[in-house]
Amino acid sequence: MIRRIEYKWIVGIVFVFGLFMDLLDMTIVNVALPTLSSEFDAGATTIEWVVTGYLLSLAVFIPVSGWAGDRFGTKRTFLFALSVFTAASFICGLAWNVESLIAFRVLQGVGGGMLTPVGTAMLYRAFPPAERAQASAILAIGAVVAPATGPVVGGYLVEFQSWRWIFFINIPIGLLGLAIAGLFLREERQETAGRLDVPGFLLASAGFASLLYALAEAGGHGFDSGRVLLFGPVGLALIASFALVELRAPFPMIDVRLLKNRIFSTANVVQLIGFGGLMGALFLLPLLLQAEMGLSPFQSGLTTFPQAIGVATMVQPASRVYRSVGPRRTLIVGLGGVMLTTLAFVWVGLETSQWWIRLIMLLRGFSFAYVLVSLQTATFATIGQAEMGRASSIFNSGRQLGASFGVALLATVLSSRLGHYGAELGDPATSADALLAFHEAFVAAAALALLGLVLALLIDDRQAAGTMRQGEARSPPEPEAALVAGD
Repeated sequence: MIRRIEYKWIVGIVFVFGLFMDLLDMTIVNVALPTLSSEFDAGATTIEWVVTGYLLSLAVFIPVSGWAGDRFGTKRTFLFALSVFTAASFICGLAWNVESLIAFRVLQGVGGGMLTPVGTAMLYRAFPPAERAQASAILAIGAVVAPATGPVVGGYLVEFQSWRWIFFINIPIGLLGLAIAGLFLREERQETAGRLDVPGFLLASAGFASLLYALAEAGGHGFDSGRVLLFGPVGLALIASFALVELRAPFPMIDVRLLKNRIFSTANVVQLIGFGGLMGALFLLPLLLQAEMGLSPFQSGLTTFPQAIGVATMVQPASRVYRSVGPRRTLIVGLGGVMLTTLAFVWVGLETSQWWIRLIMLLRGFSFAYVLVSLQTATFATIGQAEMGRASSIFNSGRQLGASFGVALLATVLSSRLGHYGAELGDPATSADALLAFHEAFVAAAALALLGLVLALLIDDRQAAGTMRQGEARSPPEPEAALVAGD
């Protein structure tokens, strides 16, 4: 029966499997860290590497994923990435000590780093420009439902089953995704891919890994930490060197010339800020619910989950609104809603009903649906088929950096304000002061949304005309990617 489904929707189905697994994993593991620390008798510094090792592996393999998909074929690369991720999930669940778990998480990051960029390129090649708002609706569901589902599923598994199931749960999803992808995806590769840009790969991998490590350290120790002050500037310097090398490379791994495209570069900056606000607030709220309001991880996950319901409910209406009014106004409405719903947490107290918090999260999800659909559609509005793989690497690198930056920034703000008030997380004697610190951190999260709104004013709807309803009739057909014989 699946052969009767239009091909572009088959690509969407396959991509949702990969995106959901990748993003679910990034939040589901966080819930289990205290249990893993106890299970393996590991200190906080060591257990952090279960997350940090995965993030660094992502940073190494996201940049090369676009080239690999273009050179070896998107189907083959996607199947490889999904196989590695699924197999690594299985052996993570079998880990016998913290060192083995960290090693297997690094391997898992190899697959995770390639899954989303290659899948994004496949999706936007399958959908013509005028229909990319629909493709963005598919992306939006995975991009928010998975991170919001992680605490619910992770909390349940850790509380009522075993921590090993936070990894084993990926296996049936991965196997089903592999079966559908292997049977129904077409192979596509670009003749212009060229050879691997080794200097670019080394500089990008080292630069992004250094910068993400600095941001991960800043989240726990502040931006004035010695490691942050060392690895942050080194990472930025390496990325700057990478950009200079790529400008001269005949076959750049990531074509930084794409950033000369105004709507592409502006949308990527807005995404970096917007995802920083989204993931930063999702970092703050579970801490407030568990440390100060006394909820269990599972109860906390159920309280934050309505945001995912809001996104899933609103993505289709958001894609229709986008096609009528364009990205600029849609982004302004979405980011304005995110800002106001984030500010609403300033009026949340220790005795506030969980249903009020769930309502805020639902409305926040409604707003973020507009943000995600607009950003993901506008970003690729003027990107051709041959450039799609490398453009998706830039897009996904920016999203990962934005999420890491948001968590690091808001963790630092929270830590600073807790110190200012002399409060400690989870201490009933200082809970009133801790609440004030959380309120000020939520104000900072709202400020990120406001900054994103201001930057969204720079987006020109005329450059995205091909993705809008009024641009359908005059949007020129894009050149088809080369199909490999035998698919």
